[in-house]
Amino acid sequence: MSVDAQSQSVLAPGPWSKRFAAAVVILYAGLAVLPLLWIFLTGFKTPPDSIAYPPKFVFEPSLEGYVNLFTTRSRQSDDYLAGLPPPTNWVDRLVRSRNMVIAGPSKFGQRFVNSVIIGFGSTALAVVLGTLAAYGFSRFRVPLADDLLFFILSTRMMPPIAVAIPIYLMYRSLGLTDSHLGMILLYTAVNVSLAVWLLKGFIDEIPREYEEAAMIDGYTRFQAFWRVVLPQAATGIAATAIFCLIFAWNEYAFAVLLTSGEAQTTPPFIPFIIGEGGQDWPAVAAGTTLFLVPIVVFTVLLRRHLLRGITFGAVRK
Repeated sequence: MSVDAQSQSVLAPGPWSKRFAAAVVILYAGLAVLPLLWIFLTGFKTPPDSIAYPPKFVFEPSLEGYVNLFTTRSRQSDDYLAGLPPPTNWVDRLVRSRNMVIAGPSKFGQRFVNSVIIGFGSTALAVVLGTLAAYGFSRFRVPLADDLLFFILSTRMMPPIAVAIPIYLMYRSLGLTDSHLGMILLYTAVNVSLAVWLLKGFIDEIPREYEEAAMIDGYTRFQAFWRVVLPQAATGIAATAIFCLIFAWNEYAFAVLLTSGEAQTTPPFIPFIIGEGGQDWPAVAAGTTLFLVPIVVFTVLLRRHLLRGITFGAVRK
């Protein structure tokens, strides 16, 4: 038996196993990306092309979906359109080709900004509170720590419909309905349980000796936490932030129940586009595409931390 054969682990995959695994991964990635690619392409179709049967894979690109997404239009008669001055830009020409005029901007921009404020605001607050609570559970003797941790986790188990009506009544009494503060506090309360459980596992993996050495050198407990623990827990914090943002960004049930105007986010607004002047699927696809961009960019920027954070602590020495 050769040296190479003896040195090769029995658990190491063979060449055919690697090819099969690569083929499965590529197939799964293609199936996962296909709906997103279809949504992206639909955003550049005209309304007739978007509902054509059989579906059109080759079409003339158009920005009509994005124009319809950001504007409010009204249908006018041919006589009214003939009395208008010539269109000043390509947007006016595109809208008038459908016998419409632009009545003003749509509410999509405001709803998108609301999603950014509420999503990132609640994520930041949940991660801060979760990090502090996880550090306390990990480093100090907390009475009934296991029971408290289970209680924190149990808040994540309840279906939203079970607490929707009580939360609505409470928010109405406090004047927090349809407000950014109310939605940030609600999403923070839901996400903090996930943050505590995830971050406690990461902080448990950081040796206590690092903090003890720092405090012997004259650091206070907070300075040791800030300068020693937080840098080493950065991977866990990044992974936790991504999971919290995904929930806050995509949440629909509470947003429908508790918001209607000032603080309404994008998920409840996108279905409203469908019923506004017919099924404008290009506008829906354009809104969905833009809605995906922040979460994709945020995940890509933290992808290295996310990969390390998911596998951190999986192998113990």
